[in-house]
Amino acid sequence: MDVSFEQLKSMVVFAQIVEQGSFSAAARQLGLSRGVVSYHLKKLEDHIGMPLLNRTTRSISLTDAGQRYFQRCKRISEEAAAANLQIENLREEPEGKLTISAPVNISMHTIVPALNTFKTLYPKIEIDLNLTDDIVNIIQEGVDLAIRGAPLADSGLYAKKLMTMKNILCGSPSYFNQHGIPRTPAELANHEWVVYKKTSKIQTLTKGTRSYNVKMQGSITTNSASARTAFVVGGHGVGRLPIYDALPLIKAGQLTPILEDYALSDITIYGVYPPRAADSKKMRLLLDYLQEHFAQYVL
Repeated sequence: MDVSFEQLKSMVVFAQIVEQGSFSAAARQLGLSRGVVSYHLKKLEDHIGMPLLNRTTRSISLTDAGQRYFQRCKRISEEAAAANLQIENLREEPEGKLTISAPVNISMHTIVPALNTFKTLYPKIEIDLNLTDDIVNIIQEGVDLAIRGAPLADSGLYAKKLMTMKNILCGSPSYFNQHGIPRTPAELANHEWVVYKKTSKIQTLTKGTRSYNVKMQGSITTNSASARTAFVVGGHGVGRLPIYDALPLIKAGQLTPILEDYALSDITIYGVYPPRAADSKKMRLLLDYLQEHFAQYVL
């Protein structure tokens, strides 16, 4: 059975439908309309004479034939992507688009300033930065690089450690004037906290070989790191803040650090990316640049 150029396109579209998990996601990834994606699948199924997908209004799944056919189509798609990367890497000046997903607060303090300089160094690289505190699906959303503050959890993705940041306990002078400054971990149980939903409510403080567990409880809870800082500055309780966020406010007299002789667990920041981006010259340049940029700072 001969393979036409048109069929090769349909095979790549089919591979993307399966990898992205839906017709709409495949359309976004390929820059096509949903109708064109559906057309390519129908044409491919008509050509081989059997269905490749089981389709309902809510989900898709591979038929037995589709499962076997997909492995070959995926290989073709990956080889085409690899060929493009090889050509890209031959260019003296890197160019092309990098889609980046990152948390809001840390990005405004660290990632955006770094990207400002990176963009100046490599003006032909396009930056599409999407700020969200949600954990995005890198494959389905077509993300090249996600900045995450947790170890790798997604199967099949790569990760590179970019930096490690310390956390400190802080409160506003007005809060401590009213409630007193805690001198021991045990005293923290008597204080209001501004609780950040994305961290454990149990905070562990260590000093030497001893550890102390403290439960955060308070009348303000938020899923925004920026809002947490604002509430702590506003005098609504004690907060566990990353040092990049707290230090300027401490210097400005808006926050007071407490229990500085006790250590909290650090935050390790990773750059997470899919296999398709692993051999990209512009991706390697960005990851290396971010790592070198953050090495200048004691965070």
